Amino acid sequence: MSTTSTETAPITLTDLASAKVAELLAQEGNAELALRVAVRPGGCSGFSYEMFFDTDVADDDVRSQFGAVTVVVDPSSASLLQGSVLDFKDGLQGAGFSINNPNATRTCGCGQSFS
Repeated sequence: MSTTSTETAPITLTDLASAKVAELLAQEGNAELALRVAVRPGGCSGFSYEMFFDTDVADDDVRSQFGAVTVVVDPSSASLLQGSVLDFKDGLQGAGFSINNPNATRTCGCGQSFS
């Protein structure tokens, strides 16, 4: 498995995002789970983000560690996510994760797709 430090990770997690993911992972009760972040064709702007817990880590996946959270990204998604930041907001306007991607030239109103 590829291992990377947080400095070269395709995507980094803010402290709030890392804490929330760690909380969700603890609720799952499976120490083998990692957070997979991927980019897939689709969405209203060309690409969409996908995040889910995964135990299937391929040898060529890029792995990075943020506290108790292991993040895995497949090689094709890694180039599209390079320099991105995953954040978590919990406020009156709603709670949820968001990705700030410097590679996105255009995003849609839902914030879940980009080009």
